[in-house]
Formats: sequence, structure tokens, C-alpha cells
Amino acid sequence: MPMPWTYRHATREWRAFLGDVKEFMSLESDNSAYTAVDGVFQVFRRRLSAAQGLAFAGVLPSVPRAIFVKGWDVTRPPVPFADRASLIAEVKAVRRHHNLTPDNAIEATARALRRATNPMDFERVLAGLPAPAREFWAVETDDPRDLAQRIV
Repeated sequence: MPMPWTYRHATREWRAFLGDVKEFMSLESDNSAYTAVDGVFQVFRRRLSAAQGLAFAGVLPSVPRAIFVKGWDVTRPPVPFADRASLIAEVKAVRRHHNLTPDNAIEATARALRRATNPMDFERVLAGLPAPAREFWAVETDDPRDLAQRIV
């Protein structure tokens, strides 16, 4: 079997994803963007079972996938989804003293992920998750081409 594309081109995918995150969040540094994405992933995965989280991670590019699962205590039971303001506050609480995460962090990460993943795979895995999980990654756009996969 040939090496999966996402492993062979991990740096290229990561740089494109991180660039989108920085642009959509109006952040300057890779570190700030990483912290925001890590916070979004932690907040989302806390609300999933291990099976749901691994299914979701399985459609992500290799570096976001690694970030998603890093440090995840899968023995903790999932917590319920909350309103968007509470979720954003939770994202901002990750590494509180080194966090410049903006209020649009969840939407910006969702937009960047949609541009970094295969849309059919992403939608398939979301369809298997509860409605609040699907809403977490919802992105409104006037032009669907804005969410088209960038690296194929």
C-alpha cells in the first residue's frame, strides 16, 4: 500500500491549514493560532465519546489529527454541549496566560478545517455525530467555493 498522502505532505497541509487559521482569526503568530486550534479541539472532544472522537480525527489531516488526540483522557465521560459563548470562554481558558484566541475561534477553525479536509469524508463523519456536534462545525458562507478543499 502506498503511503497516505496526508503523511507524505504533512508539512504542506499543516502550513496551509495554519495559514488559514491565522487569516480567519486575524492572528500574527503560529503559536497563537496553534493555541486557538488546540483549545477548539479540546473543547469539542470533551463532548464526544472516544469512538466518536476517533472517527472525527480520522478525517483530519495528519497534524491536526495529532493535535486533536494529544493528551486526550478518553476515560472521562463526555460533557454536554453548551451555548456558543460558553464554548468560546472554555476555548479561551486553555493556557489562559498565553492565549490570544479571538471570539470567532470555533468558526474560524471550522472554516479552515473544511478547506483542509475531503468534504465528503468530513460531512460523513459529522452526520454520525449528535446535532450539537454538527452545529459546532457549521459555517455560513455566501459562496461555497470559500470552503472548497485547498490541497488535493
